Amino acid sequence: MPKVSRKPDTTGATSLAMVASRFYLASRSPRRRELLAQAGYSYAELPAGAADVDETPRAGEIAADYVLRLAREKAVAGRRAVTGAAFAVLPVLTADTTVVLDGAIFGKPDDALHACDMLSQLAGRTHQVLTAVALADGAGVNTRLSVSTVEFRAITPAEIKSYVASGEPLDKAGAYAVQGRAAIFIKTISGSYSGIMGLPLFETAELLGTLGITPD
Repeated sequence: MPKVSRKPDTTGATSLAMVASRFYLASRSPRRRELLAQAGYSYAELPAGAADVDETPRAGEIAADYVLRLAREKAVAGRRAVTGAAFAVLPVLTADTTVVLDGAIFGKPDDALHACDMLSQLAGRTHQVLTAVALADGAGVNTRLSVSTVEFRAITPAEIKSYVASGEPLDKAGAYAVQGRAAIFIKTISGSYSGIMGLPLFETAELLGTLGITPD
């Protein structure tokens, strides 16, 4: 059965009745769970892998199209998992985040060496963080896109090595977490802090509101 959340560390003990006419979250990201809890939403988590899709960029695909496509495909996959199993049929919320530097898409690093390379390229530069949010229900899929700008200070190779050794960058788009140790690298931010974390709350609330879903 899906796991119900009111807090990021949910145990699944809450009744599914609490999320009647609300939604499922199809994401493995603890940051997205934390942000939804911060905003006061109740939701149910779909099982791991229910919304997995191929995240390889298509030839010539620009970053905005890429994140919107992935969020949409994840939402469709999650909705299919709900309708194909013995779950309550609720809307499915998904999101996808990528970092963009000079048009190049920076997803999650493959390993520590890849993370070091990403951070070396971002150091002393300004880049964009794009997060797309998608919500699927019986009528189709709606999306929203958040675009933020982040400026890094110069970062020494020793600082990069130390940060990567912490393990924090290895599951993050662009190989850093704005809410974590990488905060000391950031000079300026323009846009959505929650969007840089992985779930822009303004756009998410707007999207959920189209189905009459509001915080508790």
